[in-house]
Amino acid sequence: MATIIGLDNVLDQVEGWSMDWGRERGRDPGLYYLRVFGEPGGATPWGWRFGGHHVSLNNLVVDGAVTSMTPCFFGADPAVSPLLGRAPLRPLGGAEDLARELVRSLDPGQAARAILLDRAPSDIVGGNRSQLADGNQMIHLRDIWRGHFAEPRLDEMLTRLGDGAERASGYDAADHRRLALTGDPKGLPAADLDAGQRDLLRALLATYLGRVPDGLSPRADYEAEAALDAVHLAWAGPTGVAQPHYYRLQGPRLLIEYDNTQRHANHAHSVWRDPAGDFGYDVLGAHLAAFHPR
Repeated sequence: MATIIGLDNVLDQVEGWSMDWGRERGRDPGLYYLRVFGEPGGATPWGWRFGGHHVSLNNLVVDGAVTSMTPCFFGADPAVSPLLGRAPLRPLGGAEDLARELVRSLDPGQAARAILLDRAPSDIVGGNRSQLADGNQMIHLRDIWRGHFAEPRLDEMLTRLGDGAERASGYDAADHRRLALTGDPKGLPAADLDAGQRDLLRALLATYLGRVPDGLSPRADYEAEAALDAVHLAWAGPTGVAQPHYYRLQGPRLLIEYDNTQRHANHAHSVWRDPAGDFGYDVLGAHLAAFHPR
C-alpha cells in the first residue's frame, strides 16, 4: 500500500507537475484519510475505512470479529515504473501476470468462452458503486464522483478525459452490454479447467484474497474443489504484454475485477468485492426483513 501511495510522486512527475485539481498539488501522497465509524471496541458494530487515490480499504467489526473486508481496491499509476537497477516497480504485477498466463493457457474452445471481447473497456465495470446490481455497466469518468464538479473547468476536463478513454476503447453500446455485470457469471467456469489451470487460478485468487490476514481471508475456501468450480473467468482485450486488457473472476459472494488500459496500458485498477456483503451490508437479510417478516 505504501508503494501505491508513493506512486503519486512518480505520477506527478510523469504528468510534468501540470495536473490541476484546484489544490496545491495535482497528485499528493498526503491526501489519504482514515475514517472510523462507531465506537471501537464497544458492544455495537463499528468499522474503519482508509482511502485516497488508488486505495480503498473497508472493514467492519461485529462482536469483536472482523466480518467484512470489502470492497478492497488497489490501483497503480504508473503500473510499471523504473527502479534503480534493472527491475521495474510493478505493485500489481502478480495480479496481471498470473491472469495473462491463465488465459494464454486456454485451448481454443476454452478461450472462446472466456474471452468476451477482443477489446478492453477503459475501466473496471463495477466502478465505485456502493452496491452492485445486475446489468451494471461501466461508469463514465465524470460520474465517478458523487455529483459533478461545480467548477466548470474541472467538470469539462473530466468529461473530455472520459470521452477520450471511451473513444480509445472502441466500445459501443452493444460492447458495454456484453461486458455488463450479471448475477449469473459470464465466462468460463473453473470446473472446465485442467489441474494446472486450476493451480493458476488459485494463485491468482491469492493475489487478492491474500491482501488480508490468513485468519480473515476466504482464500482457504477455494482449496475445496466445489468452491473453485463455481468461479468463472472472463477476459476482454488482447493477451499480449503491455496491451490494454480487462478480466473478471466471479462466483458466489465473489467479484474480482482488473483492468490495465489507460495511459497506454500503464495504469491499473484491481478490486475484490462481495456483491452480497460489501461494507458489511447483508443483502439477503435486508430482503427477508422487507418482504418476509416474521
